[in-house]
Amino acid sequence: MDKTLSIRFTSDTHGYLYPTSYADRQTRPMGLMALAADFPHDGNTLIIDGGDTIQGSPLTNLYHRLPQNERQSCLTGDAYGCHPIAAMMNLAGYQFVTLGNHDFNYGVDALASYLNALDALCLCCNIRDRDGRLPIAPYAIHQLDNGLRIGLVGACTPFVARWENPKTVGQLIIEDAVDACARALDAIRPQCDVTVLIYHGGFECDLTTGEPLTDSRENEACRICRELDFDLVLTGHQHMRVDGVHFGHSYAVQPGYRAPHACAVTVTVRGDGSKTFESAILPASAEPLPEAAALLAPLEQRVQTWLDTPAGHLDIPLDGGDHLSQAVHGSPLANFINTVQLAASGAQISACSLPNEFKGLPTTVTVRDVVSTYIYTNTLVVLALDRAALKRYMERSAMYFALDAGGQLCIADEFLRPKVEHYNYDYFSGVDYTIDVRRPAGDRVTSIRMDGRELGDEETVTVCINSYRSCGTGGYGFLVGQKVVADIQTDVADAMIEYIVEHPQIRVDTHRYCEVLG
Repeated sequence: MDKTLSIRFTSDTHGYLYPTSYADRQTRPMGLMALAADFPHDGNTLIIDGGDTIQGSPLTNLYHRLPQNERQSCLTGDAYGCHPIAAMMNLAGYQFVTLGNHDFNYGVDALASYLNALDALCLCCNIRDRDGRLPIAPYAIHQLDNGLRIGLVGACTPFVARWENPKTVGQLIIEDAVDACARALDAIRPQCDVTVLIYHGGFECDLTTGEPLTDSRENEACRICRELDFDLVLTGHQHMRVDGVHFGHSYAVQPGYRAPHACAVTVTVRGDGSKTFESAILPASAEPLPEAAALLAPLEQRVQTWLDTPAGHLDIPLDGGDHLSQAVHGSPLANFINTVQLAASGAQISACSLPNEFKGLPTTVTVRDVVSTYIYTNTLVVLALDRAALKRYMERSAMYFALDAGGQLCIADEFLRPKVEHYNYDYFSGVDYTIDVRRPAGDRVTSIRMDGRELGDEETVTVCINSYRSCGTGGYGFLVGQKVVADIQTDVADAMIEYIVEHPQIRVDTHRYCEVLG
């Protein structure tokens, strides 16, 4: 007799609960409330989330800015004082979640507040806290009403150790994901009919050809599918929609981010033990779950009021636009972020990147504009770099460029596959430099000038970068060993808001620091 497991899977919702991007007040087909309205609740369906849940939206940003006593009044009714994301997920009926790297952004205490308020069981076999305060299990066995025994394992990319605040990392035990998954799979396999991995990590290979796209250990879903034999692998982290694919020994899916849809997966177990898989993408098209909208109304209203608070005025708008064009011709928005970072740090040079997608800043700037443009929870680090180290830094960014078959400048494939990584190209301010794309990668920076002269080989300069880059992510691993002059625990978005308020009439730096030849 055939038996069926149904799953509704979300990941990388990043605190987007309401149907809005927060760039404006317009309703959009997105948000966990709209998805949850269509979640089935029966004994043969599991509701699962893949992490990066409590950070990433203005709602979560404001909530974590509030004093503890003010957080208590963010929710109504029986959920008064509960963590807002946990309260929403409890209403949605989540049963299992895993941890994402961004779930550690606010520290272990904030993560504990979320997990302790959550009805769902958190599964993560390769990360736990040293003190045992976080309610995390490596795996679980769940029996459906139809008798199927489902073995579930959770895992997160171990790059948490590279990205997070050292104080947070020091409170954690972080293990290799593949090794930990193998041990957990061995423990559950004899006890269950279907094995499921909830993995906050993505695919390191082309899913059609199997060709390796990166040698980083950040994403290892393809290796897991090849070397282990989970029946189903639910992936996240990459923000890359994968509707359903057979790869190696497993069937795998991945939803997009900010809750535009959920993955619906059906596993049918035949009488002979064989399994078939079907999957579909279910868009966030329903009306938001009414009880959730009411529950979070006080917090949402406070968020919207805060977002519309005027901050200051720029002499020109700082729009988004084409990433290649900005990298080639210069980005006034990147210059402005660097201006803020220089003011906050006192460094001689600043470097920043731009998100894949962002709103940009109009001439009259509100808080909404800032937090919708600088979407990360980065702080600042100042490094002391000699010319060779600075050139090596710039050379990595110069690898963003390539020449197409016609000899025209384009974006290098490694910044587009397996996922788009415009945010790994850095813009420098405070120094003029030349990149010649016609030269071999690694030897493209032909000039580095400060104060109208070439920087000397023995000179050391101070360079302000964000905490994400200081961890070496994106191919910048050599930055990890450089001398740290200052560690500034100020959120960059906060620094931008403070700068705009303190300088209400801002003349934007439009200097073109980088000359790109190709």
